[in-house]
Amino acid sequence: MTSTAASSVTDAELDAVLTPIYERIAAGAVDREIDRKLPYDEVKALREARFGALRVPVEFGGYGASVRQLFRQLIELAAAESNIPQALRVHFSFVEDQLLAEPGPVRERWLRAAAEGVLVGNAISEPGVGAVDRYRTRLTRDGDRLLLNGTKYYSTGSLFADHILAAADRDGERVGVLVDATAEGVRQHDDWDGFGQRLTASGTTEFTDVVVPEDRVLGPGYGVAGPTHATAYLQLVQLAVLAGIAQRAERDAREWVSQRTRSYTHAPADLPRHDPLVQQVIGRLSAAAFGARASVLAVADALDAVLADGARDEKLLVAAELGAAQAQLSVIGTVLPATSELFEVGGASVTSERLRLDRHWRNARTISLHNPAIYKARAIGDHLINGTDLPFAWSAGERPGSAGGAR
Repeated sequence: MTSTAASSVTDAELDAVLTPIYERIAAGAVDREIDRKLPYDEVKALREARFGALRVPVEFGGYGASVRQLFRQLIELAAAESNIPQALRVHFSFVEDQLLAEPGPVRERWLRAAAEGVLVGNAISEPGVGAVDRYRTRLTRDGDRLLLNGTKYYSTGSLFADHILAAADRDGERVGVLVDATAEGVRQHDDWDGFGQRLTASGTTEFTDVVVPEDRVLGPGYGVAGPTHATAYLQLVQLAVLAGIAQRAERDAREWVSQRTRSYTHAPADLPRHDPLVQQVIGRLSAAAFGARASVLAVADALDAVLADGARDEKLLVAAELGAAQAQLSVIGTVLPATSELFEVGGASVTSERLRLDRHWRNARTISLHNPAIYKARAIGDHLINGTDLPFAWSAGERPGSAGGAR
């Protein structure tokens, strides 16, 4: 099946529907951070607006947006609340898989479900040696039933989801399994303890003898070798989050400076907003947000081309993956310094817990560690110098012979 880059909706139409929701979400962001309150209500508002159906064709009840339009909206949502786009990352990847699937009742069923507000979370990563060689989570046959058993970490977004896309081993084969979030034997825990992105619901999921219908086994799932659009697509969601963080950090710093009256006897202006040194900081923050946004949308354009071809052209797939990897280094290298530099606009009062401006750096630092940039930099160099294949598939876990102990 060929996906399409042509849009059925304009940016202005999407903004008219979604911008008021983003504004309401942003208004409560600091309080949610302070109280560690998961954004259930905010996700509900997005469901009702069919946010999860941005890429679903109009004929199935969606907006028919292009990839570029999707990522434009993800940046805006991240600027309002950086946790939510990360929580929806696998949902949008699942929708894209349906767009690329052969036409038929199964494809139509899931596209229409997304248009009705159904969300898909994930349970991919897991601890231990099995995470590198094969998943220790198992799908086994018990008479006429398939049973899923295992434990997953970093089940981002699954507490907000109707279904969970789990990765499992079935007789030595890696498979993706779609499980109802409320199925008997599914237990979810909000035990993510990172210092940033604290509200993504990236906790542990346990599966104990969960019955899986035959039609919920989706094939090889994630981590299968070979060029794919999914690696760049999933990475780009993280970069959209970073771009949104930069956008909000610049806006928060600008608003704080515009209201501040305290300055220093040796400052070059009476008011901070007239201080050329402070103005320079705001200018650099603005440039960081612009550069991050431009990088994300450039890779989104490349993915639009990939998906318009049905993700079959290997040259386009490699170009998109290379672009996503290069953008990862560029965006991280821009946004992390910016979210630290914002504190240069004032004195110690800018560190007030009430403001929680530190959340921008903590969130950016946390999201930047997904698919570590040090490995991407080496992979890019090896590819460009030696023609070595880019790593489209990998997993994290203890390697054979390692001492183990860390997730």
